[in-house]
Amino acid sequence: MATDAGGFYDDLAGNYHLLFEDWEESMLRQASTIGPILERECGMAGKTVFDCACGIGTQALGLAKLGFCVTGADVSVGAVERARSEAASRNLDIPFYAADMRSLDKVPAARFHAVICMDNALPHLLNESDLAQAAGQIRAKLRTGGTFMASIRDYDAILAQPPVVQGPTFYSDEGKRRILFQVWDWQDDRRYMFHLFITKETSNGWENYHGTSIYRAVLREEISGILAARGFTNIRWRLPAESGFYQPIVIATAAGRLNRYISETEAS
Repeated sequence: MATDAGGFYDDLAGNYHLLFEDWEESMLRQASTIGPILERECGMAGKTVFDCACGIGTQALGLAKLGFCVTGADVSVGAVERARSEAASRNLDIPFYAADMRSLDKVPAARFHAVICMDNALPHLLNESDLAQAAGQIRAKLRTGGTFMASIRDYDAILAQPPVVQGPTFYSDEGKRRILFQVWDWQDDRRYMFHLFITKETSNGWENYHGTSIYRAVLREEISGILAARGFTNIRWRLPAESGFYQPIVIATAAGRLNRYISETEAS
């Protein structure tokens, strides 16, 4: 059983849609929330967006349906393969690449209008050095004045009373039950082993999935500081009550002097 992010999502790729009551509906709902934010930040739909932690395509597919020109990448080869399949089945032209956000050289050089990193992907990076390296790579993919948008769990609130379980959550799939359950096994005051359990009822009985990965709870001010040091300005946070998205969102603007930040990234 893999614990690194790539292996975790390789194992989960075939079941990832089961995290949602209705993945298709969630895909469209999320796009309808973050799409207008990108339009306000970057201009009208049709602008280029790079999803640097695309998973199986939850945001990339929805944004492409809205008319954005989307490119996706993910550290998980299995997730990328499924994202390609999902895009093809919807007749969406989205190039996907297997790439760690700390090293985005495999993604063809481009100056995107926006880069997104949603669904708590950044806390898979377990130290500030890795976060800084990712921020530098993301900045290098953006045109000057471009927008970076990411979402994380609300660790500012979570760390006040760290949870150990979430769920169970019960769903129904055409009369058959599906149960989701999480265990957060804290290793220290920031890192926790994440245990995901999915139990689903089938015609042949119950099937069980158990996946594990490690997260590092990172505070909003820490992410803001790293972004500021890696070539971003106008950094601001939008909480769910304001944005309509289910996690806190950070929005930042790519500053000038790009070559300086590329050099710093390569040297790190």
